[in-house]
Amino acid sequence: MPDIMGKMDIAFPHLGLYLKDVPKSFSVFGFNIAMYGVIIGLGFLVALLIISRVAKWTGQTPDDYWDVAIYIIIFSIVGARLYYVFFSWDYYKDNLLSIFNTRGGGLAIYGGVIAGFLTLFIYCRIKKKNFFLFGDTIMFGLVFGQVMGRWGNFTNREAFGEYTDSLFAMRLPVEMVRSGEITALMKEHMSEATNYIQVSPTFLYESMWNICLFILMLLYCKHKKFDGEIVLLYLGGYGLGRAWIEALRTDQLIMHTTGLPVSQMLAICLVIFAVVTDVVVRLRLKKKA
Repeated sequence: MPDIMGKMDIAFPHLGLYLKDVPKSFSVFGFNIAMYGVIIGLGFLVALLIISRVAKWTGQTPDDYWDVAIYIIIFSIVGARLYYVFFSWDYYKDNLLSIFNTRGGGLAIYGGVIAGFLTLFIYCRIKKKNFFLFGDTIMFGLVFGQVMGRWGNFTNREAFGEYTDSLFAMRLPVEMVRSGEITALMKEHMSEATNYIQVSPTFLYESMWNICLFILMLLYCKHKKFDGEIVLLYLGGYGLGRAWIEALRTDQLIMHTTGLPVSQMLAICLVIFAVVTDVVVRLRLKKKA
């Protein structure tokens, strides 16, 4: 591995991977297109295809999900941005126009999930659909969309963690990383002969975690005890992974009053909510049986 990395290069030294010229964007007919946006868009498309497939597999009408998809996509993007801006307000209060610029990232998954659930709830109330059944089906697309979406963080050189020398350690040229995310520990392990930091690729950890969660959800789907249980499995399963992965990140969104990582706290709360709700519903069903 070279001591001086190219500006656009990314390396995983212990895996023997050196990726040259990984683009953050590309140009089409003079228009600059961010890889982050392309990957997020592909994530939405694959999510819709998976949802349609699961709907058919479980005896539902796939067209019902295509109808609600456009609303969920729009409002989940808005929600993801608002969540990020709210917890990064110290930056955006002096740069209001930058609130509308998402080309460089700045979307928070939990904000999108919250907005998506609210949108689905309103849609199901209006159309008189089973909210919990719809939620179960959509979770498969959501979690796999997250598997793909995290690779947008990879091309953006963001969502990484503290210095590590583990198997999955990742090297990034310093000039491609926001200065506020370079910690004292990272600097300690740099030398004058190098131009990179070595970090934990938390985006990769989360992507791998979500693949495992997706498989678990597929295996459990036919054995669920009630509509809404897959939603609880997602909330608990994703929350469990996000809670420990968030602790590693150097770009955490912080609660203004407490100084605590907001997504980590929310993840822990959702794990507790999912477990308690599942137990309570199962006990009620057992009493009725």
